Amino acid sequence: MSRVTALGSALLVTGFPYDRATNPRNNFAEWEHFQRRAGACRRLGAASLDLCLVASGALDGYWERRLQPWDVAAGALVVVEAGGRVTDTRGQPFVASAGDVVASNGAIHDMIVSELAEVRS
Repeated sequence: MSRVTALGSALLVTGFPYDRATNPRNNFAEWEHFQRRAGACRRLGAASLDLCLVASGALDGYWERRLQPWDVAAGALVVVEAGGRVTDTRGQPFVASAGDVVASNGAIHDMIVSELAEVRS
């Protein structure tokens, strides 16, 4: 698990839905927001891989919306078992079928959730 404690030093990862060109819930606003707040942001293309990289400490945090349970359930468990934290994008308990997830090393988790709230407002 990563030891990064400042969002400005964090390496974050996310993904985008397949209908990103036509659906307004496409994660673009969040992506742009974190490009200005985090140390760096990446898109790798597989939620399960993203979550496992957070668990391994290679990445510091992850957020995404509109996922299927099979995309995130196992990876979320891996993060928790590694000592990280997983919630929905509002900081509420994670439910795989809800489709929204934030996963982190724990130290920057509340910061990610807070920044997502800022984008929503």
